[in-house]
Amino acid sequence: MTITERIDNITRIPPDFRAITPPAPPSVKIELTARCDFQCFFCASAFKLRKKQDMDFEFFKRIAHEMRDAGVEELGMFYLGESFLYLQLAEAIAYAKKDAGFPYIFLTTNGRMATPAKTRACFAAGLDSLKFSFNFAGPEQCKEITGVDAFHQIVDNIRAAKKMRDDVEAETGHRCGLYASSIEYDGEQLEMMKDAVAEIEDHVDEHYWLPLYGQAGLTAGARGTTPVAGNVGRAGAMRDPLPCWSIFTEGHITYDGKLAACCFDHDGRFNMGDLNEKSFMEAWHSVAFQTLRDANLKKDVTGTPCEQCIAYQDHEESDEGRPVNLTPAG
Repeated sequence: MTITERIDNITRIPPDFRAITPPAPPSVKIELTARCDFQCFFCASAFKLRKKQDMDFEFFKRIAHEMRDAGVEELGMFYLGESFLYLQLAEAIAYAKKDAGFPYIFLTTNGRMATPAKTRACFAAGLDSLKFSFNFAGPEQCKEITGVDAFHQIVDNIRAAKKMRDDVEAETGHRCGLYASSIEYDGEQLEMMKDAVAEIEDHVDEHYWLPLYGQAGLTAGARGTTPVAGNVGRAGAMRDPLPCWSIFTEGHITYDGKLAACCFDHDGRFNMGDLNEKSFMEAWHSVAFQTLRDANLKKDVTGTPCEQCIAYQDHEESDEGRPVNLTPAG
C-alpha cells in the first residue's frame, strides 16, 4: 500500500465510524516531544501557546500497549513537535514495534535533525514509513519560512536516508518506505517548488502534495495566504470539512498525556481527556468527544471548540482551496 493510499484510508470515514462512540481509531499520532527547531509561518507551534516538553517514556510504554490492545493499527511517532529532537526516538520505535506489536509505525520530520546516523537507527528499530515535509523552494526561502538556514542540510539528509534505508534492508530484510510531501502553492511559487522537489524526488519512493491548512484557525491568512477549509486530507483526494475525519479515525496524544480531537491542537482547546487519569478508550468515548462528534455529524459546530476553525468560515474567494502565491525571498 502506498503512503497516499494510507492517507486516503484514514481521511475516509467508514459508515461504522460515523458515530459518537466509534471503534478505536485505526491510526494515532503520539507527541514524543512538543519541541520544534523550526518556526514556520504556516504552523502555530511558533506561537508558543502551550508548554513544549518531552513525553515521559514510561507513560509512552503504557499508552502504547493500551492503544494496541484497543485495536489501533498504525502509530505515528510525532504530532506537533519534531521527533528527531527526542533522544529516545529509536528506542520508542523499537518498543512500539516489538513489545507493543504495532503493525505499522510512521514518522514525519522537517528533515534538519534527521541525520544519517539517526535515520539508520530508526530503520533498524523497525520504522515502516519516514516522510519529509519539504515546503520551501531554496536556501533563502527555507530561512525565510522556517527561521533556520537548513535547506542544503535537509536535502543532504533526504539523499542519505535512502542509502541508510537500503543498507538496513540488506542487513535485516526490513524495508522502510521513504516519502516527501510539499505544500501545493499556486503560480510562480508552485513552479519554484517543482524545481526544488526535483532535487529530492529520486531519493524517495513517493512525493505528494498537500493543501495549506489553517491550523484550527490559528494561521489563517498568514503571509497573505488563503488556506483550505479544515483538514481535508491531501491534494487530489480532499474530503469535506464537515464532519471532520480527524475526530473519527485518528487519535492525537500530546506530550503530557492529553487526548486531542484535532490535528492542530496548539492551544489545548481540543482536550478530550487526560490519559494520565483514564484509559485511552475512556477518553476516546468521553462525553466531550461524543458532544463534538455529534456536532460534526450534524454539521453545526456552533459553540464547540471547532467553531473558531478556519474550516467553518466562508472561503469562496479561494482558488480551488489552494493558497495564493507566496512571494519568494530575495
